[in-house]
Amino acid sequence: MPISDAPEDTQERADAPEGTHERDGDERSSNQSHMRFDESPGRFLASRGQAQFAGSSGMLFEQAMAQTRMAICLTDPNQHDNPIVFANRAFRELTGYDEDEIVGRNCRFLQGKRTDREQVQAMRQAIESEEVAIVELLNYRKDGSAFWNALHLGPIYNDAGELIYFFGSQWDVTDVKSARAGEEHARVLARELSHRMKNMFAVISGIVTVSGRMHEIEGEAAEINSRIQALGRAYETTLDDAASGSIELGPAIRAILEPYRAAGMAISIEGNGARVPFGSVSVIGLILHEFAANAEQHGAWSSPEGRVTVDWCIVEGGEKARLEWRESGGPTVDEARISPGVGTAIMDRIVRSATGKIERVWKPHGLEAVVEVTI
Repeated sequence: MPISDAPEDTQERADAPEGTHERDGDERSSNQSHMRFDESPGRFLASRGQAQFAGSSGMLFEQAMAQTRMAICLTDPNQHDNPIVFANRAFRELTGYDEDEIVGRNCRFLQGKRTDREQVQAMRQAIESEEVAIVELLNYRKDGSAFWNALHLGPIYNDAGELIYFFGSQWDVTDVKSARAGEEHARVLARELSHRMKNMFAVISGIVTVSGRMHEIEGEAAEINSRIQALGRAYETTLDDAASGSIELGPAIRAILEPYRAAGMAISIEGNGARVPFGSVSVIGLILHEFAANAEQHGAWSSPEGRVTVDWCIVEGGEKARLEWRESGGPTVDEARISPGVGTAIMDRIVRSATGKIERVWKPHGLEAVVEVTI
């Protein structure tokens, strides 16, 4: 609304009994005098006269500008170079300049070498077209220190529709920008780490393959490589999330099992949302790989109708991750004929190293296992 518009209750006050206005005014002055800690709004009103800030509007402007903690300034587009004509105390505290060093100058005096010219141009266009705009500028205080300024600017008109001021509110968003920069740095670092880890896994896989050929143990080498690849898939999908110190378990599990799903294996994934420390990925990844490899060779996935269901959650007050592996539709299981293999030994060793436990139950329709690892 134009600055000279009065609040809705102005008419009600005009209808009050005689003598009430003066008494109410005295009470307001008494109740609010202690809040007038900034005298610049009063000086501004005195310099402008009462034509633009008549009655209640002037009083509200003075009180609002004096009390707000937001840095605010007004510029006069009807003067040469659109100078600042008012700056409240919050503005002065934000920039470090005194009032007589601010008033009469264009806002560009806060800019510097690293101020984004595109943002400055956007601000100029908004002023020329008399539009509301929000820009983020790198500004500089009197002492030379830089700060990020979220500037909200817009035109102010009088009752005749004439442009009389531009209003600008400044918000120091340096901490916000730093947080954004930190997040972007973490993402870049994660991408670089992902690239390096892919190379590392590729080198290790190559060494295993060559060693297997030299010693004529290609089968064993292939099994080792499958485990290396499973670890690589688990880490690759979680690196972007790892900057927070923990990762969402679901994407890692899906990445580990993706080759089996892509090959047509039936998988139901029921868990969702649980988070675990980044270091838990290797343990859970290798355990899942061993379950999947066994299901493909001997369990549910060795049958066309076989299906595996995977579920997970956090238990014991967030201290452990619980993983459930359930097979169905596979060949009939004769527990008496089952003997532990290399995969079983690997899983048992990994779970012990994670101070966890694993329980396996071979039911006629397939293996059901529950793994708990400390996180």
